[in-house]
Amino acid sequence: MSRRFYTFLLYLLLPFTPLKLLWRAKKQPEYLQHWRERYGFYTLKLAKPVIWLHCVSVGETRAAEPLIKLLLHKYPNHQILLTHTTPTGRATSAQLFGDLVTRVYLPYDLPFAVKRFLKHFRPAVGVLMETELWFNLIANCKQHAIPLLLVNARLSEKSALGYGKLGAVVQQGLQSLSAVGAQTTQDAERLQSLGAHNVSIMGNLKFDVSPQDNAVTQGQLLRDRLGESRPIFLAASTRDGEEMLIIDAVTKANIPNLLTIIVPRHPQRFEEVATLLKKNMLGFVLRSTLTNEAIPQNISYLLGDSMGEMFTYYAACDVAFIGGSLLPLGGQNLIEAFSLGKPVLIGPHTFNFAQVTELAIAAGAAQRVQNTTELASSIKVLFADKNKRQAMSDAALNFSAQSRGATQHTLSLIEQYL
Repeated sequence: MSRRFYTFLLYLLLPFTPLKLLWRAKKQPEYLQHWRERYGFYTLKLAKPVIWLHCVSVGETRAAEPLIKLLLHKYPNHQILLTHTTPTGRATSAQLFGDLVTRVYLPYDLPFAVKRFLKHFRPAVGVLMETELWFNLIANCKQHAIPLLLVNARLSEKSALGYGKLGAVVQQGLQSLSAVGAQTTQDAERLQSLGAHNVSIMGNLKFDVSPQDNAVTQGQLLRDRLGESRPIFLAASTRDGEEMLIIDAVTKANIPNLLTIIVPRHPQRFEEVATLLKKNMLGFVLRSTLTNEAIPQNISYLLGDSMGEMFTYYAACDVAFIGGSLLPLGGQNLIEAFSLGKPVLIGPHTFNFAQVTELAIAAGAAQRVQNTTELASSIKVLFADKNKRQAMSDAALNFSAQSRGATQHTLSLIEQYL
């Protein structure tokens, strides 16, 4: 595929983009806010030189937190501009940084919209997080001599095969990047095989994300409400179709007085999961309605319908399962759990975090399960064996500590282009 044909396809889709926003707004009305920005129309003026980072949604924004804080400290005469694709990413940015940074939506990858964005903000350098490859954006940055870096880059084997089928547009796009900071050797090799050059291995920024200062305190307060002596199991960042599998596993494990916290990955699914729990006649409470009183013993589920509290949930639990991995969805971030020393269970599908998962398993910090039966068995074993939980907890903390350092490497790379 050539970039010209890629652009032609995008123009064919352009008339449908308002319908897409309206459709998404049914579940998240915030999609109708700032919609003009998605077509390159901005009213905000910035007086300082701009350091621009593109963080698609919640995960990328949180991963960039240590890097953004370092940039704010080291470059006070610059303005940090964050671009997002989702309202939840934008909301996370506001929660983490407030007025210290500026935030807008990145426009659709159409030449007219991309040119407006670059002309309006005139970034001194651009940083794309993980694997955000927008080929007209990349080409226009090169045309206007704006250094554009791809950092914390990861590329699974499956994604590499998909990009490989697109041919020239991917090769030219990767070659037009100023530099690439890959997470692992495997990521670097896959990106280079598709055409990337000036590739270095930086590690994973997510290891440098520290729990909020009050996360442990808030976790203990939550634990007090749930029951200090109750065994607590956390199903974190669950995806569509997984909650029923987790309920089945917890039921099979049959652990006396167990309380299970389910935190869906996407906030628009909170209501859907609540309906599922009601349908199965399971006693549950919402995190958003929790009072200072201890919850009754007949409540066996807590639905985590809050944003920005994942570290609090990890701090409150005894064992964590990481969602997106029981079904072939590639897994979700398991690094946050390690930073708080929690034993981690993970399903068979972890291609988005392949190397981290394998290294964590080898270190004794995580254990893989293949299905709900194995999940139930592992839950039962861990809650019955305090020594095993402690050994996994110690391994998790050691693994987390030994894997840090990507933020400083990434900052050094950015500095070369400022």
